[in-house]
Amino acid sequence: MHLTTRRSRRAMLLGTAVLTAGALLLTGCGRSSDTGSPSSGTGAAIDDKPAKGTVQLWAEGADGDKLPDMIAEFKKSNPDVDIKLTKIPSDQFASKMTAAITAGTVPDLLFAYTEDQPALLNTGGFDAVPDGLAKKDDFFPAIWNNSIVKDVQYGVPWYTYANMLIYRSDLAQKAGVTAAPKTWDEQKAFGEKLKAAGSEFPFALAVNYDKYSAGQLQVMAVQNGGAFLNKDRTKWTLNDPKNVAALDYWAGLIKSGLSSPDGPQFLDTVPWSSQGKNAAIVDGGPWFKAWFNDANGADWAKDHLAFGQNPTGPNGGKGATTGGGSWLVPKDAKNKDASWKFVRWMSASAQQVKWYQIFGNMPALKAAWDDSAMKGDPMLETVRSALDNGVAQPNVPTWSQVGDVIGKQMERVVRGGVSAKDALDAAQQQAESIGLGGK
Repeated sequence: MHLTTRRSRRAMLLGTAVLTAGALLLTGCGRSSDTGSPSSGTGAAIDDKPAKGTVQLWAEGADGDKLPDMIAEFKKSNPDVDIKLTKIPSDQFASKMTAAITAGTVPDLLFAYTEDQPALLNTGGFDAVPDGLAKKDDFFPAIWNNSIVKDVQYGVPWYTYANMLIYRSDLAQKAGVTAAPKTWDEQKAFGEKLKAAGSEFPFALAVNYDKYSAGQLQVMAVQNGGAFLNKDRTKWTLNDPKNVAALDYWAGLIKSGLSSPDGPQFLDTVPWSSQGKNAAIVDGGPWFKAWFNDANGADWAKDHLAFGQNPTGPNGGKGATTGGGSWLVPKDAKNKDASWKFVRWMSASAQQVKWYQIFGNMPALKAAWDDSAMKGDPMLETVRSALDNGVAQPNVPTWSQVGDVIGKQMERVVRGGVSAKDALDAAQQQAESIGLGGK
């Protein structure tokens, strides 16, 4: 699957997911009353005076389409600020930003997806989050930690999401299944019942055999108590026995006929599942609900889909893919003060809920999930629970390259008869040669 398609889903697809009617009135500057210091933040504190001057803002992906709505609200309490927005395609964002850092032509503020942050932050071209601007414990750990380099926080989360098990409730009922599986063993039995009831390949897995396949394996590794990096992120641990067991389980779903080695590719997931060829999406993103409705008619998901936490590993380990994005301010920005004030405002609960209502992206701030706008939807309730066990991509600049190596080795297991241990031994050797990147 092309990188652009996969990454743009974070904005365009989440932006169509379950929008709530109505609007939330914003008042004041929106600063949270319980903000505190970020972990090891070293930036100078920002005062409470209104923002002034011009802010050049770069945003990647489809998020920029609706950002003017938020900027207009910010200007109501900050009339002397002028935020000039530049929208940049996702597949060009990292290269353009890196070039701007090298040339000294950076914007004042930018929003970056989780995938881009390790490489961007490795340039050393960004300011630490100012003291008192945001508090670590207010945000979900996976999205907060994605912007930390050597114990310094460089980004403030804007939105996030978590994946889950999405399955055809009508097909499950036909198969005599009344609840989502809670463990790996239950998941396999769940798939066997769905297959016996007519689903050709009950489970849709990430069989593109690239870094997205590797990301799905990483989630299962965490569920099994494993990890791709050691605790201080100084060494790859791809061939840890717990990771090997996770790959055995992942590949076993294919070898047993519960999933196809050939699909569905990402954009084929909805038609395959709509037709019943698949009956469940493993570690699937929340954008799929809107996709199913778009493909099959309004409220189709309500009558045909159910949502559950990803099953736990043998010892009860939990994990779900998470992603999203954060605000960053370059070191060479000309108007850092106004930029950080906008970030602080966007990080408050009212604004995070407002952005969900405008665009569908889900809050990175825990408190925002207590708003009534976030209540009453089974999918949102599942996502909220999953966020507590979020698994982010390895926060190192070389992850994209190493992830693709892992994905290719995963394909060797399901197609070439290579053992999970031999595959991850080979991936470990290649990962050590590639290294971790960073300065």
